Amino acid sequence: MPLEKAAKDKVIKKFKTHEGDTGSPEVQVGILSAEIDQLTNHLKTHKKDFSSRRGLLRKVGLRRRLLRYLEKENPEAAEELSKKLKPN
Repeated sequence: MPLEKAAKDKVIKKFKTHEGDTGSPEVQVGILSAEIDQLTNHLKTHKKDFSSRRGLLRKVGLRRRLLRYLEKENPEAAEELSKKLKPN
């Protein structure tokens, strides 16, 4: 289930590293996190939706790989991103 445009724009605005940024690892991780939250809530009510569960696991793996890449390439940005991702 893709995010609605308004929700996606809000996530991009929160995680962008420069003006016009839509594809940096930080933004991609933010979008994936929002989609993971959305799918998790969907699966709480639709427990037998195995195709969505497979999509959720794929998104989790992709986010993990992006975070690992960011940690290797730019540890400071990875640390800042993890602080933004954690709920207060």
